[in-house]
Amino acid sequence: MAKIGIIKLGNLGMSQVVDLVQDEIAAREGITVRVFGTGPKMGKEEAAATADFKKMEADFYVMISPNSSAPGPTAARELYKDVPCIIISDGPTKKEDRDALQQAGFGYIIMTVDPLIGAKTEFLDPVEMASFNSDAMKVLSTCGVVRLVQEELDKVTAQVDAGEPIQLPHILAKPEVCIERAHFNNPYAKAKGLAALHMADMVAKINFPACFMMKELEQVALTTATGHEMMRAAAQLAIEAREIEKANDSVFRQPHSKKGGKQFQKTKLYEKPQ
Repeated sequence: MAKIGIIKLGNLGMSQVVDLVQDEIAAREGITVRVFGTGPKMGKEEAAATADFKKMEADFYVMISPNSSAPGPTAARELYKDVPCIIISDGPTKKEDRDALQQAGFGYIIMTVDPLIGAKTEFLDPVEMASFNSDAMKVLSTCGVVRLVQEELDKVTAQVDAGEPIQLPHILAKPEVCIERAHFNNPYAKAKGLAALHMADMVAKINFPACFMMKELEQVALTTATGHEMMRAAAQLAIEAREIEKANDSVFRQPHSKKGGKQFQKTKLYEKPQ
């Protein structure tokens, strides 16, 4: 029985499904997943609250948050530095910062394509927040990011099941890396998917100054709206990419087996997973 602890500090697009990707139909045997979430906030107080979650004595932990270099996630890591723990975040992207994570014993999946939301009162309300996250998830799911996280967590779970030493992933998930996990068969579908990932990557670059630097109302509102419109366009490209694959009856699927969690595969709709 592999015990997995998921710690959600704040919210990324991937946070919506990170606890579900190893057991998508809730029927997989030999796996237990528990989640500790702090809602939208990710400060030092929220980090301290994660301490009790360690009592579950998971075989490994996954800590997902925006900007893992921020004070809250940094404080939370101090509590989990003596157990196997994978950091999933949109940063840090610099090699020296990622190397520091690895040297401290952490695994990581740094997703530059998980976009920064336009988190400004002048623009964002609950409906806009939910709409943005649904667009982000369309890109993350269709264009390889969800599968990348699924496959890497599956590798660690398999090591636990086999009683092997745990080898944690160390991946900078850029667009070119993620798109290979999508397994598009049609080159035009792949091109659309890669374009969507690059657009999602650019959304963060657009929204960052609006969130942390700009002050004027019109400038903030226009810039955040621009970032969200780009995310919407990226989601539409992802939809178009999958529709091409559907038209060719070549959608790659990778369900888990009920017993043992083996990754089956299929591409034809009327094909049994093998």
